[in-house]
Amino acid sequence: MFRFLSTLLIILIAAVSVQASQTAEEAWYGIALRNKENDKNKAFLYIENNPALPNVLIYGDSISIAYTPIVRGLLEGEANVYRLHVNGGFSASFIEKMDTLHETMRDWKIKDRWAHDWDVIQVNVGLHDLKYVVNGSKLDKENGEQVASLSEYEQNLRDIFAYLKREHPGAKIVFALTTPVPEGERGRHAGDAKRYNEVALKVLRDHPEIAVNDLYAFTVGHHEQWWTRPGNVHFNPEGIRAQGEAVAYKLKELLREE
Repeated sequence: MFRFLSTLLIILIAAVSVQASQTAEEAWYGIALRNKENDKNKAFLYIENNPALPNVLIYGDSISIAYTPIVRGLLEGEANVYRLHVNGGFSASFIEKMDTLHETMRDWKIKDRWAHDWDVIQVNVGLHDLKYVVNGSKLDKENGEQVASLSEYEQNLRDIFAYLKREHPGAKIVFALTTPVPEGERGRHAGDAKRYNEVALKVLRDHPEIAVNDLYAFTVGHHEQWWTRPGNVHFNPEGIRAQGEAVAYKLKELLREE
């Protein structure tokens, strides 16, 4: 019996050893669905944590993907700057994506798993909520269905802020308002970003502890100068740089309050 138990213990130890062989970097690229080679602007690079620095998480869609490397460079030596492992997409997917990130990177099977908490989290959702799609993904504002109505967006934001308060009570939260939609965008109506931002600000009045990063106002006056091309919601290098600098400034401001 003793020999059987000893053998079983050896097997269990060996199994745990094999399971714990995955590194945090491997786990990261597993959920990021990309690697160093196909991460074009390096927004999704695995970040080695420096325990001497505060930790920042950027949650957002392709707009934030574009400016993440700028922010990371401007905060080098001042903070560990992470971003969500995928495109943040629409607001209803926020909680699931955040849970995936934390459950994966803090899994006991990872030998160098994350042990840090977030000091600052910047959140943006909206650009994917106001779009109209056909068959779940194809942009078409004439024939498509809107991803989230204003009332659905409002409820999703309330759920997001409740989640952050519950799961990350020690983090300073900043909500970045959605950048403008130009005339001629094929899956979104110009002016909808402003309407959705008004709903966000309405919800935020119930959360005075959450800061606001008004990237809409920052961007709208330069939209034609900064867009990649007419009718496109994305931005050229000049616009990306300017937005990254604005985000970095806001994050530094919040970090100084720590």
